[in-house]
Amino acid sequence: MARILVIDDSEDIRRTLERLLAQAGHEVLLAADGVEGLRLWRERGADLVITDLHMPDKDGIETLVELRAFGPGVPVIAISGGDQTRRLDLLGDAALLGAVATLAKPFTRDELLGAVALALDRPRPPAAPR
Repeated sequence: MARILVIDDSEDIRRTLERLLAQAGHEVLLAADGVEGLRLWRERGADLVITDLHMPDKDGIETLVELRAFGPGVPVIAISGGDQTRRLDLLGDAALLGAVATLAKPFTRDELLGAVALALDRPRPPAAPR
């Protein structure tokens, strides 16, 4: 069982991911944006972070960059439905910035759980000294 932090501004998506991940045996923490997500990560920690890229306040790219700075060992899965033009360019950017997997919305349960399994099985670099 892993502790997984889900960051997404859509309550429906947060609840759906929470249900799917909990059914797979994981503990799930939920945050509505990057600010709340980073606060939760600092307070509770997580074995994996799943973050949407298009969010108000602090988007997923900013969140990913901060996670890489303060917790380089934590794997991140970036998810996105694209912006209003349906461009998914940010998924490529997230991969370049260190996301271990990217998923375009809508994705299937099997795609999600497969990405989670791969992310949790990856060797992790040592954490940076604090």
